[in-house]
Amino acid sequence: MRILISADMEGATGVTWPDDVLPGASQWERCRSLFTSDVNAAVLGFYDGGADEVIVNEAHWTMRNLLLEQLDERAQLLTGRHKALSMVEGVQHGDVDGIAFVGYHAGAGMEGVLAHTYLANQITGVWLNDVPASEGLLNAHVVAEFGVPVVLVTGDDITCEDALGYAPEALKVAVKDHVSRYAAVCRTPARTAAEIRAAAKEAASLAVRHEPVRGGPFTVAVEFDAEHLAMAATVVPGVDRIGERKVACTSETMYEGIRAFKAVTTIVSAAVEEQYG
Repeated sequence: MRILISADMEGATGVTWPDDVLPGASQWERCRSLFTSDVNAAVLGFYDGGADEVIVNEAHWTMRNLLLEQLDERAQLLTGRHKALSMVEGVQHGDVDGIAFVGYHAGAGMEGVLAHTYLANQITGVWLNDVPASEGLLNAHVVAEFGVPVVLVTGDDITCEDALGYAPEALKVAVKDHVSRYAAVCRTPARTAAEIRAAAKEAASLAVRHEPVRGGPFTVAVEFDAEHLAMAATVVPGVDRIGERKVACTSETMYEGIRAFKAVTTIVSAAVEEQYG
């Protein structure tokens, strides 16, 4: 049994505001340990449940936040940027039996602690075939095309509710309860580690590959907070404006769709001015 963990940071234990997750910010170093604790708890739980191999794919910001020295020595860590499938890199090789979304969060325009989709502020909404889309929803459709089930989701309570829509059978662990975008009622690391480990142990039984799901075509629509960002996004082939601040792209597969979406966010990031956005 080979498990892939896609590890994001905004949904980690104790994380509630930007300084907790921005590399170099005042609280980031402290929260790296909290983030690593959540991931390590999942690693331990999957091994408790019979996993033969667990690989962790760093999925937050620079993708260099987890502390390798704190992970269970049996795990492997894929760290760094510029990966073909970004947050779910590794799922495409045909040898992953189940994937866990650890430290995930709600999508742009939704309630939820540090809610966003890929870009922290510039994106005000994302839709997949007219359904509001979080990173979890987008990634769940990608991994389904490779026959890999989502078996565990951790984050705030809104994230767990969101996951009911794209991974109803997966185990869910809420490490905090949303109060506002920058506030939450947080469980202690000792408590969340125990709960994540127990859930991962149970989730291991769900790690059974299935036939690839071909659900296309997929239309990803993205709304920005400024008109010039929509204009910039159309540099990507196949991306068309469907409103003053909104663009859309249709792909036959989510493999193509997520790569086009990543290209859009990369282009748009380069078009943001420091003061006026």
